[in-house]
Formats: sequence, structure tokens, C-alpha cells
Amino acid sequence: MTAETSQTLDRGLRVLKLLADTDHGLTVTELSNKLGVNRTVVYRLLATLEQHSLVRRDIGGRARVGLGVLQLGRQVHPLVREAALPALRSLAEDVGATAHLTLVDGTEALAVAVVEPTWTDYHVAYRAGFRHPLDRGAAGRAILAARAGRPDDPGYALTHGELEAGASGAAAPLIGVTGIEGSVGVVMLCDSVPDRVGPRVVDAAREVSDALS
Repeated sequence: MTAETSQTLDRGLRVLKLLADTDHGLTVTELSNKLGVNRTVVYRLLATLEQHSLVRRDIGGRARVGLGVLQLGRQVHPLVREAALPALRSLAEDVGATAHLTLVDGTEALAVAVVEPTWTDYHVAYRAGFRHPLDRGAAGRAILAARAGRPDDPGYALTHGELEAGASGAAAPLIGVTGIEGSVGVVMLCDSVPDRVGPRVVDAAREVSDALS
């Protein structure tokens, strides 16, 4: 800790990170041991975080991440979208197809930013806010492949007709972005995605990852 930082805030953030890393919650004693502080300090931290709905305690007294974290998460989307737009615009113009940034939202894939090419006669209409299952469409499949860490994966996913008849998609996952699961991709009206598009999508996903890191 330096003179410019807050020890209490640091501990509170560490509590949130510890709780986010567990599915079953943690007791005061467990948090005390992990943080290396006494139980009284932990009680105070939890009480403060509970006031802001960032932490909740169940009947058994185990602390878990609270619903207030979801509200904070929703505010992240505009910031992520703004950071991704330059790479998406470049991708859409280069490939001549609708480019999108998709993030995981629960069990679904959620398009949070979409850029359409300016020079094509026609392209797929794809809107921010569009949702679909993670196991359908290139955007979701790229995310699932990254989760699985498939060694034989070429770095991108290709699909055809899974979300819209006649449309093909290519997407690559965001890599190395803490706290965010997502992908960058394109959707186009064709029977198969041209060979150069997959690697180009990987490059765009890397640009977005760098912008968010």
C-alpha cells in the first residue's frame, strides 16, 4: 500500500473479488483468513458493502456477491462499446460486412455494439441488444471455444444459417480481458465465409482486447 491508496477500500475490493471467485459464498472466518485481518474488520467491510447491495448474506451467514454488482456491470457496457467502436468500424469497412461486439450475459450472448459497412449495396441488419444462446451463432461459439481452451481451434468460429437463414458468421474471442467474456465478429449474406475473414476477425478481436486491457 502507498500513501495515495486507501487500505479500507483495497480490502473491500478484495472481499468482492474473493466472493466473485466462489459459487457457494464465504463465511466471515474464511474471509478473515484469506484477507489476513481479524473478524471485526471483516464484519465492518461486509456491513458497508451490504448497504450498497454489493454483498448479501444468506441464512447460514455466508457472504455472496449482491445484486448491486449487476447494476454496476450494466454501466460497463457503454464504456466497452466506446472502446470497441474504432476496431469494429475498421473491420466492417475492410470486410464489407456487419461487425459486432458480443458479450456474455448470463447464459446468453448479447450484442452490445454493431457497426454496418458504408459502401456495400446490402448487408445483414444486426442490432445492438440482440440476444441468442451461447451455443448458436459464431459469436457464442467463439466464446465457448475460448472457455474450453481448445488447442486445435484456429482462433475463430464459423457458422452458417444458425441465427438467420442465408447468413454466415465469423467471430473470435476477446483474450486477456479481466472480468469480460466476449467476442468480435461479422455476419454476412453468403454461403460460406471467405478465407481471409477469419484471420481478419482475429486481428480485430485482438485490437478490442488491447483497448480494454
